[in-house]
Amino acid sequence: MQSPDWDHIISLRQYQNSDLPFMQELYASTREEELALTNLSLKEKQAFIAQQFSAQYMHYTQNYCTDNFNIIEHNGKAVGRLFVDYWRREIRVVDISLVSSHRNKGLGTYLFNKLFKKAKQSSRSVTIHVEHNNPAKRLYERLGFVVKSKTNEIYLLMEWRPKD
Repeated sequence: MQSPDWDHIISLRQYQNSDLPFMQELYASTREEELALTNLSLKEKQAFIAQQFSAQYMHYTQNYCTDNFNIIEHNGKAVGRLFVDYWRREIRVVDISLVSSHRNKGLGTYLFNKLFKKAKQSSRSVTIHVEHNNPAKRLYERLGFVVKSKTNEIYLLMEWRPKD
């Protein structure tokens, strides 16, 4: 299957407060499988998602520069988020999430390849935290990321380095 010509149909724009409902819904979609294993009611799941999203959003905005916190749009419709912070020696992917209809279609690879190009041009690495059991970890490994360190029992810090 041939990948779409992402350059002509994907754009990034800086997120705005009006994007928060979309971002919370996107966050919820990334937790569906996990929450399906619980005995929580729908109302309890919604409260849990709202609390967790709020905590994550607060952490991101308090600990990272938000200048490159972008909404991914496909033909003008929001389909994900790509939050990146540019440091002196690395490009930190703070968060990348796609709506389920856009997962496993090459869009994530396309976005990472754009970051790799920037990293090569500026002699930086690209890093990202990922949970041990997150299926995206396989994508990161295919793209050349390697484990740099374990943050705790849940998260790995993975790093991609430009080849000389």
